[in-house]
Amino acid sequence: MALGNTAVRILVSVFAIPALVLLAYFGDVYFLSLVLIIAGISFYEFSVMAKSKGANVNVNFGLIAVIFLILNQYRFFFSQYHFLIGFFIVLLLFELFRNNGSAIQNLGATLLGVFYMGIFGSTLVGIREFYPNINGLYNQGGYLIISIFTAIWICDSAAFFGGTALGKHKLFPRVSPKKSWEGAIFGFVFAILAMILAKNIVLDFLSIKDAISIGFIIGTLGQIGDLTESLIKRDAGVKDSSNLIPGHGGIFDRFDSLLFSSPIIYLYLTYFSR
Repeated sequence: MALGNTAVRILVSVFAIPALVLLAYFGDVYFLSLVLIIAGISFYEFSVMAKSKGANVNVNFGLIAVIFLILNQYRFFFSQYHFLIGFFIVLLLFELFRNNGSAIQNLGATLLGVFYMGIFGSTLVGIREFYPNINGLYNQGGYLIISIFTAIWICDSAAFFGGTALGKHKLFPRVSPKKSWEGAIFGFVFAILAMILAKNIVLDFLSIKDAISIGFIIGTLGQIGDLTESLIKRDAGVKDSSNLIPGHGGIFDRFDSLLFSSPIIYLYLTYFSR
């Protein structure tokens, strides 16, 4: 007997969530590999969606750039800023000789994909590697990533159930007709509560201010990230970024909130965390 969509989603989650937690905890090349997979496949899914709008993303060169940006965050080779300058010049040269549709659309879509998946994805590695690998401090990055994962999942669930039960005012009907302000508020509140709870269980190295701030970022930008991906999908005329994950859609679908919120969390840790 075939499993229903809800059963498939639950079954996939039962196997996927422990794997994500373990990879985040052990960090190093294990988490690096996870981020490379997330960013690389998301970039490819984005390139397929962009093609439906007439943009021919430079997939091979773009993937190389995404991979390098993430590897460079893990083991610094040279400035990301200098790399991006070089990448943009080479991309223009590639496009000059491609003769494959609209140059403006091709360049714009390729750059958007590289920035979205490459730079945003690299900050995930930055968060995991934020604490030095000395005196047990390295585990702190693992606990923080796991807590961010959990807060995003709780935020999504709270927004869904809160919106289903109480949603009356549409949040952004042009982009996502089913989402409501009530659901968004539920998600926002529970994201902050999840980070406060995590601070009291595994994130004792963070201040309460830091925990609330990260919860605030997840509760706002995480949900905006979901809306942003919905905007891209709606423009491309697709329901999911792909059908790679049974019952869940694509990789970009599952990690849109994480990719969108991680740069601000990383900047917060760098400049504002105690």
